Amino acid sequence: MGKKTTVVYATLIALFSVIFGSCLKDDLLKVPFQSFTPANLGDGWEIAEPAEVGIDSEALKEVYKYVHNEDNVWPIRSLLVFRNNKLVAESYMKDPDDRTNFHPLWSCTKGFIGILTGIAVDKGFFSIEDKISDFFPNAPSNKTEITVENLLTMTSGINYSNDGYNGGDGKLFREIPSNSIDFVLGLEMHASPATSFRYKNSDPHLLSAIIQEKAGKTTRDWAKDVLFDKIGITGLEWHTYKDGVTFGGFGILTTPREMGKLGQLVANDGMWNGEQIVSKNWIDEMTTARILDTPEEFVNMAFCYLWWKDIEREAVFTMGHGGQYIIVNKDKNLTIVITSEQHPAFEFSLLPNDVISIYDRINNIVF
Repeated sequence: MGKKTTVVYATLIALFSVIFGSCLKDDLLKVPFQSFTPANLGDGWEIAEPAEVGIDSEALKEVYKYVHNEDNVWPIRSLLVFRNNKLVAESYMKDPDDRTNFHPLWSCTKGFIGILTGIAVDKGFFSIEDKISDFFPNAPSNKTEITVENLLTMTSGINYSNDGYNGGDGKLFREIPSNSIDFVLGLEMHASPATSFRYKNSDPHLLSAIIQEKAGKTTRDWAKDVLFDKIGITGLEWHTYKDGVTFGGFGILTTPREMGKLGQLVANDGMWNGEQIVSKNWIDEMTTARILDTPEEFVNMAFCYLWWKDIEREAVFTMGHGGQYIIVNKDKNLTIVITSEQHPAFEFSLLPNDVISIYDRINNIVF
């Protein structure tokens, strides 16, 4: 290939990149803002105007324009606002069908496990002080002292990696042993129980297995009985591992509007339509800061019982890979749901500090 031809090819590639990049940005990465008025789908949500629930409508419109137009939040797919058990605003930045399309929540699934653990505790299935040897008699000696609370706070000490290629999920969900619990319990320990926080999927997966044993059915099926049916979540899928254990660290696919129901349950201190689904005491315990020494990218963020907390703002939230969030301000009975593109590269993930400015802008116009 001659020099001239190389220059021509380079020019064409550069031109294609500009054209394609422009189209991608304008046509695929966002759609123009039109309205945040929610659709009435008959899915259990009462629709309200912002002013009816004490939210400045014009200021809220500016927030939605920002999310639709600003490049620095380009991964966001949806933004929904709920207050006082009503859906106040929703808009979809990529595809209006996201209103009803299912997307994976990734680690937001852990927030569901946190609630289900509370329901199990309320029912007397087990206590947070119970040791996993009570449920897994064949647990090796270096793991017998791990408690339910250690699993809730990610302080089991089990040397599990969430890396999809090097250990952890790579082995559990790709190379795949036949028994997920035996695999997790067979891992080495990186620390003694209760001495070191490490965010991972193994601990909530063990919780799911414990819930299944005590409930006598899969966590997914039990959740339908004690949680989903009671708060009106009908559009949801939850994957189960081939050994029959419902995934505990991730695995739920649902819609942003259904995510909002879990958030409002937390905002309501566990109450839904006059029924106490999970005790207020558990909601208080679940959202109490437990681990303050969290990764440096999570400024002011503490870990609770499978939920996170912004210490400065007293907001609690569950988050999933790529930028899936259910954010709750219990004092204002406010829930904000954000979903995002699930890009495999971590640097494109919408981290808590990326969304906190959106939360602040909305929270500051709620009276």
